[in-house]
This record gives sequence, structure tokens and C-alpha cells, in this order.
Amino acid sequence: MTAFKSDFLRVLSERGFVHQISDAEGLDAACVAGPITAYIGFDATAPSLHAGSLIQIMMLHWLQETGHRPIALMGGGTTMIGDPSFKDEARKLLTVEDIDANLAGIKRVFAKFLDFDGGRSIMANNADWLRSLNYVEFLRDVGRHFSVNRMLSFDSVKLRLDREQSLSFLEFNYMILQAYDFVELYRRHGCILQMGGSDQWGNIVNGIDLGHRMEDAQFYCLTTPLLTTSSGAKMGKTASGAVWLEPDLLAPYDYWQYWRNTEDADVGRFLKLYTKLPMTEIARLEALGGAEINDAKKILATEITSLVHGRPAAEAAAETARKTFEEGAHAADLPSIEVPRGELAEGLGVLAAFVRAGLAASNGEARRLVTGGAVKVNDLAVADEKRRLSLDDLTADGTIKLSSGKKKHVLLKPV
Repeated sequence: MTAFKSDFLRVLSERGFVHQISDAEGLDAACVAGPITAYIGFDATAPSLHAGSLIQIMMLHWLQETGHRPIALMGGGTTMIGDPSFKDEARKLLTVEDIDANLAGIKRVFAKFLDFDGGRSIMANNADWLRSLNYVEFLRDVGRHFSVNRMLSFDSVKLRLDREQSLSFLEFNYMILQAYDFVELYRRHGCILQMGGSDQWGNIVNGIDLGHRMEDAQFYCLTTPLLTTSSGAKMGKTASGAVWLEPDLLAPYDYWQYWRNTEDADVGRFLKLYTKLPMTEIARLEALGGAEINDAKKILATEITSLVHGRPAAEAAAETARKTFEEGAHAADLPSIEVPRGELAEGLGVLAAFVRAGLAASNGEARRLVTGGAVKVNDLAVADEKRRLSLDDLTADGTIKLSSGKKKHVLLKPV
């Protein structure tokens, strides 16, 4: 591990954020000399960011906490094209209205991690300069600095072409626009550092080169490792969908449960990356073994959930889990779905109920869960796939508890 002199790089290094730095010694010196400004870009391809973006958000947070100024750059312009890096096919093109609606949800996430009102952080939108560009002038002033030969040599492009997947001229322009963002943020805010995942290395290096050519300025690049779980699963994704950071898209309890189910080998790494706990406390939790590792997982889940959803929601989720798993109780904070009371009075097939609750993707999957003994209704195992739920199954609190295995529960509420 490099012995960095700046608090910012020391924190990032010891917590496992650093994969590559374009000029580690130069960036370290710049951070020591005075507050720097750095940015990470986020395209608005969905109504929220998911847990896979947390590593980038936490980097911006630590930048702010160590006395520097982060910029969360919203991709209101670049989203209109879509980053082709390491993608097998082009992204679906979104309208300006779709993009702006997505940005509204994404902005709410950042307000929980960065201080925009106090001026310690900046939220920018590249639509402010990209949507109004004059194409001919842009080609003359910016495009002339790019070598197509060099652009074709980047892995993000080569892999797409090697797979014989079409790369449109529109997508090919993405790295030029991203490089121009870097120059524009330097002009507007004195930004000298761009950060991102390791798959962004080529795009960011292009920005460093463009800054040197257009502004005679020294820019820097810092990338993080691309994270997967110990079993190789992609961060922020589950079999049932994305782990969204918006409570309207994923309830705090489900978010908490995602992190509670962290693999044993990942606990220490995730505590460093995704929480603000002191390194001494993380070292203590990381050393736990046997059944005690579950205590560390609960702390991990609660700390991460508190950052996204607030401490009260995180503690409520932890308490819901405790009651559900340790006391076998029906907890009001469990995810719930509503079904018409009349439909329940006529009898609702258990397979259909599990699909509707999101506990199974299809009747076939629900049937396999029944066969495997994983289906429970009100904590009682269901062995008959033809079992029908009725008003008689309502518990004292007026709900029916559906369970898939030991960890997935949904309350069915008649309306």
C-alpha cells in the first residue's frame, strides 16, 4: 500500500477504493497543497441509482469529509447517447423528458451523502453545456484533438468490436463528450480529478489528454476496482432485480436484508467501502468468526441502510428482522402487497400469490419452491401446490404472511 501524505488518498487506500491513479505522487501532492475539486459522472438511465453506484457515492463523500470539494455530475446530456463501455449492445435511447424525470430521483440520493446547501459540494448537469453545443464548432475545437486509431485501441471499444457487435457513430462520440465534460468542469469549477470505476479508465485518460491540449492543465484520474461478491455476483443486482437506493422502488427492509445476506468473506471489505465506521471497529468486526459473523452482518446492514434511508428506518428494519427471524412474529414493517378482498374470499392459489408477491418469478418457480419445502403461509409449511388462500388464513392483524425460505417474507393484505 502506497504511503500517501494526503488524508483523502490515505482514507481511500486503506478502505480499498483505489485501483489505479494516473499520477499518484502528483495527485497526492495536489491534495496536500490545498483543497482540490473532483467529480464523478452519473448517467440518468433509470429513475434511481442502485447499490452498484454506492462505491462512487462514498468516494465523493470521503472527498468532502477530508476537506475537498466533490462534484456530482448528472448526465443530462450524455444519457441521450449512452455509454457503450463494455456493453454488448446500444442502450435504449431516452427522451429528454425521461432523462429529466430520472434525474429528479437520482438527485434525492446524493443529498443524503453530500452537502450541497452548505456549498461543500456541487451538483452539476452536463446538459447545461452539451445540449446547446454547435456541432461544427465542436468538431473543429474538440474533435480535432482525438485520434480514432487511439480510440479504437481502448478495451471498452475493442471488446465490442471483437464480439462483432455494432458500435454506432453516436456511441463512439460518448468518450469525446465525457472528455469534454472534464474540460468544462475545469473551466467552471477548477476541477482537476475525475474518478470512476476501472471500466472508465480509457474514457478518463482521454479527458486528461484533452485538458492538456486545450487548457495546458494537469488533470488526474483515479479508478476503483469493479466489485463483485466473493461468489462472483454483480453488486447491486439480485435474481429479483436491482437493489435500488430509492425507498419507493425498494423498501428499507428489503434493502437492509440485501446487506444482511452478505457472504461471510465480503463482510470486512463491505464495511470498509460502504460504511463510515472507524477502521478500528471494522477490524474488530472483521475478526469475528463462526456464528458471531452474523452480528457483523447485522451491523453492516444497519449502517449502510442508515446512510441511504436514515437511522430510524435502518433500526426499524433491523427490529423487523429480529422479530421475524428470532420471535417468528408478524412484523408490520415487512414488505406487503394488497389483493382485493373478494378475490381472497373466492380463493387465491398459493402459486399465484407467491408470484404476485415477488417471491417467485413464475408459477413454475413457485411450484419448485413448494416441492423443495421452501413455501410457508403464516409460518406453516405448504406441501400442496394447489393450496388456496382464503379469508380464513387472515391472522389477528388482518394479514397473511407468505415466506420463501427463512429470509424472504411478504404480508398479503386484503383491501
